[in-house]
Amino acid sequence: MRGLDRGLFLQLAGCDFIRQRQGLLLTGPAGVGKSWLACALGQKACREDFSVAYHRAPRLFATLGLARGDGRYARLLKSLERVDLLILDDWGPETLSDDQRRDLLEIVEDRYERRSTIVTSQVPVDRWYEIIGNPTIADAILDRLFHNAYRIELSGESLRK
Repeated sequence: MRGLDRGLFLQLAGCDFIRQRQGLLLTGPAGVGKSWLACALGQKACREDFSVAYHRAPRLFATLGLARGDGRYARLLKSLERVDLLILDDWGPETLSDDQRRDLLEIVEDRYERRSTIVTSQVPVDRWYEIIGNPTIADAILDRLFHNAYRIELSGESLRK
């Protein structure tokens, strides 16, 4: 199905990647099932008694911006750090602002080798560097995201058609 290795997906559904604090990067065009697969893994993780949080990346960045202004920022980052599986859905394609870059670095740094993160994006992984923008911060973020992460690139026509 659409470039998805059935065996790998069944392995991921066993939630060992969460126990081993690994990540998953799901990429592909709109409508191929990235969010659906991420949520299916999140739902399975819940049934295995893992804590799971789902956030669309644009809304999470907006929430973090508001939290920075009203004093909830540190508490929100701490809650993102503690969850066993964080799903960041629909990351990209706009270049990140300075605050968004710093927010993403904080999230990724807090979770690195401690918790699992799933990132879904329409943007191919090889373009993430330019979307982050700042080369030094991009190196730090991507090094942590890519290390110990499964990568699945889906293809095909939108399932919504």
